[in-house]
Amino acid sequence: MHILQTVSVVQVVTETWKKDRMNMYENQKSRLERETAQLLFEKKKAERSGSKQSEAAARFQKEIDQRHEKISGIEFQMSQLDQLPLGTELKERDIQSVVEVKEGDRFDGRDGGTIVVKDGVIIEIRTQR
Repeated sequence: MHILQTVSVVQVVTETWKKDRMNMYENQKSRLERETAQLLFEKKKAERSGSKQSEAAARFQKEIDQRHEKISGIEFQMSQLDQLPLGTELKERDIQSVVEVKEGDRFDGRDGGTIVVKDGVIIEIRTQR
């Protein structure tokens, strides 16, 4: 019989991984900054036009504030990434694995182990047996 079992995927922090992750954060930050600038422009445009200007300006300001919060979160993640020592294992996600079980097998219901990835390559598979 085959069952699904949860397997953890961990990423080993390397210089390459840190650079890739930092680039991703910088791209997200610049996208949010562009969106903020566009929203500011739209807000000023709405304030100049007549009807329901305060309502529209408030909506734009709410969106701008949300973008600023996201930018702050990304900046925090960037600072944390900078402090992360090389060789650290970070849990990336959990995946489901198909496992064959038969009568007499030991089963304790724990997860199915860990897959260790370094720079996109599986370097180790740890089983829970």
